[in-house]
Amino acid sequence: MAIKNEIAAVLEQRRGSAVSGQELADMLGVSRAAVWKAVKQLQDEGYHISAGRNRGYILENQTDVLSAEGIRLYLPEAYRNNDVRVFRTVSSTNTEAKTAALNGAPHGTIIAADGQTAGRGRFGKAFYSPADTGLYMSVILKPDKPLSDCLPITAAAACAITGSIEELCGVTAGIKWVNDIFYSGRKICGILTEAMSDFESGMAEVVIVGIGVNISTSEFPEDISGVAGSLGVFAERNRLCADIAARLLDYTSRADNSALMEEYRRRSLVLGRDIVYQQDGRTLTGKALEIDDSGRLVIENADGRVTLRSGEISITGGF
Repeated sequence: MAIKNEIAAVLEQRRGSAVSGQELADMLGVSRAAVWKAVKQLQDEGYHISAGRNRGYILENQTDVLSAEGIRLYLPEAYRNNDVRVFRTVSSTNTEAKTAALNGAPHGTIIAADGQTAGRGRFGKAFYSPADTGLYMSVILKPDKPLSDCLPITAAAACAITGSIEELCGVTAGIKWVNDIFYSGRKICGILTEAMSDFESGMAEVVIVGIGVNISTSEFPEDISGVAGSLGVFAERNRLCADIAARLLDYTSRADNSALMEEYRRRSLVLGRDIVYQQDGRTLTGKALEIDDSGRLVIENADGRVTLRSGEISITGGF
């Protein structure tokens, strides 16, 4: 690991507290001059590090530089050695994760980026991903399950995101079936779950969960400006990324999905609401009654009850 990365990891661990240049030099077995040079490089990369005579180096609390070292610092012990890869810019973290998975990246690998040039949502839609104002990440899962048993993974991601945002940011967000996260009537996060399966066995060899959270994005393209929004609070992306990934890995490691789906239902914004949905090329209306343990939406309409496995819905009258 480069000296600057080791110093970044130490300063992240002691964020807000002073660490002397001599202590860093002794810790890493380098000269004070090498420490100074590394700190200067970190400052040039966006780390807010203050320094003063007899005061040492202090990583300011408002620093928000996404890094593998920073993410790993906040991972629980069980996931501390997971593969973590961070990029300045990628086409999309899911595309990067697919390539990594094909090249043998293990279960639990985390891919994150400051920005995406071709972020993707469901149904081929673009996901606006400007640099530095959001968290764009993907987690590689190797569930060793039939593809039909992987539907709750999207629900696990939704619960991981809303739970993490609530705990770390003090923001209560809700889930619009099946995979959109809303706050104050605006979509602040999308989830794209993609599987790589064995056609003959029907087993899901790899599932990639892509997540995009709008943290401080203030301007959006015209076509989404009416629905897109942001958290609007400071969120340290390293900590948020680690917490979301850890929760997702915890949820998907459980054999029983009943507790997960109960939480998903509790966080749902659609249950009991009148909705508009698409089925067989028709636009229909009904009431969202239930979300079953497989994540399917049960709707009551004029003809009885129907169950949606996937699709797009809208809430009559909004949130």
